[in-house]
Amino acid sequence: MNERERRAWWGFLTMQEDLRRHMNRQLLRDTGLSLTDYAILSGLSLQPGGSLRMFELRELLRWEKTRVTHQVSRMISRGLVERRACAEDIRGSHVALTEDGREVIAKAIPLHIDYVRRVFLDFASPRQLDALADLSEAVLGNLEEEASAD
Repeated sequence: MNERERRAWWGFLTMQEDLRRHMNRQLLRDTGLSLTDYAILSGLSLQPGGSLRMFELRELLRWEKTRVTHQVSRMISRGLVERRACAEDIRGSHVALTEDGREVIAKAIPLHIDYVRRVFLDFASPRQLDALADLSEAVLGNLEEEASAD
């Protein structure tokens, strides 16, 4: 890597890790949710009926199967989500928000959005946000092509 590439790559990695760490800390402090809890609850809250099949949740979050399974199990024990039988496939299951999960995520979303706005969105110029969106879409498209070539 040349210096420009190294600076961009390591800056991106460091920013991503620091953002995750700081967002996790903010969520835990303000809502009692971890960033992984928030990802699942907010993903489910955007769905009609607050429910997704396990594989759909995994695809939405882009997580490995075991990560989703373990996180969902922990959240079930805390009463935030529940597993429901799947009428379409007896081997499958749905993950659904509980009433407690709905209440917690309804309170967490505006706090989290305010935090993201304060530390990320308001700090970047419109041009920087557009460039980041363009870069993200290009890299994701490239990864999709790589995966389909395998």
